[in-house]
Amino acid sequence: MATPTSLPASFTAGAVLTAAQMNDLRGAFRILQVVSNQTTTATDTLSTTYIDATNVNVTITPQSTASKVFIIASIGTGHATGTGGFLRLLRGSTVIGADPQVWFYTGSTNSEYSGVTNTFTFLDSPASTSALTYKVQFRCEGPLGTSINRSYAGLAGQVMASTMTAFEISA
Repeated sequence: MATPTSLPASFTAGAVLTAAQMNDLRGAFRILQVVSNQTTTATDTLSTTYIDATNVNVTITPQSTASKVFIIASIGTGHATGTGGFLRLLRGSTVIGADPQVWFYTGSTNSEYSGVTNTFTFLDSPASTSALTYKVQFRCEGPLGTSINRSYAGLAGQVMASTMTAFEISA
């Protein structure tokens, strides 16, 4: 597949592209594959140490070491009033991007429990053609509990969903 690295560094006004340059442009920056996973499996924690969110992951095998992987994660989170939590993204066991990627908290002062969906994105440059698993971990900010895919960190509550999607982008 053609890459933009074989294109000229700049073009002059009125220049005509060669057939090879046109083909290079057609092959550059395309979505080569999309892999997605949605889960409603709930995971609860009182821990202030990161744990895996059950089934909140996606595995993709890039076709080229030059490919980028664009991740969109939409995570259903819940927590008891007065506490919050943190989300982070990993490739395998390596934290990528900011840590934490997301901090969630409703700021409610009443005794109700809450649930929200947090969406974040990350563009990764894994330089690999091996199968890559991206996953989300989370932890509680305070002592009252945090949940993934449940509207609050308890035994009851409305079930929520989380989705992770990985796009392989040609370089």
